[in-house]
Amino acid sequence: MRNNYDLSKAKRAKDIPHLKQLQAKSKGKSRITIMLDDDILDAFRQQAHAEGLGYQTLINRALRAHTGEHLWDERVLRKIIREEVQNSLIDKG
Repeated sequence: MRNNYDLSKAKRAKDIPHLKQLQAKSKGKSRITIMLDDDILDAFRQQAHAEGLGYQTLINRALRAHTGEHLWDERVLRKIIREEVQNSLIDKG
């Protein structure tokens, strides 16, 4: 690894066709700067580590839940289905 790199000829992602295309596909997300209390951020990081996820993903999920929107991934859907199947078996039992 070098101590110094010459970036004088570097191009922005938007100036490189395939990177520009990737950026266009990622619409629906915005990069922002936000100030959060350290204890809140630590709690999200700890939970994210325990679940094997990114802390920003968990923060996004918490905000989505607060707005009343639901975006379920495969893991959540499988858990819901398992619970419903188990409940229906208990009800029939």
